Amino acid sequence: MTYEEFNAFCRSLPVTTYVVQWGGSHVWKVGGKVFAIGGWQDAEPAITFKVSDVAYEILKVQPGLRPAPYLALRGMKWIQHFAKPGLSDNELCDYIRQSHRIVSTGLSKKRRIELGFEADK
Repeated sequence: MTYEEFNAFCRSLPVTTYVVQWGGSHVWKVGGKVFAIGGWQDAEPAITFKVSDVAYEILKVQPGLRPAPYLALRGMKWIQHFAKPGLSDNELCDYIRQSHRIVSTGLSKKRRIELGFEADK
């Protein structure tokens, strides 16, 4: 997956924002919280995303994947796709979509209502 494809996919997810930070990385957020990062000073495209505890244990040992630099060291469950064979583009999109869901469901109820994820009750 190229950075252009990565950015187009992240842009298609609900209520996302984009910023370039951390040395030129493509950073995607939902509700002000990061759910995916493209780049991070690697020569090849590297895509970083948040995962569930179970997915983290499975993915961290797969060829082409690793615990995300900086984030995983702080105990966070983030994986970085950095080399082949890694994940197919479809699998990568599925994990990015799941990361978006994990982060958006972790927002406060008030913030979720503001963003339109929940009906105001």
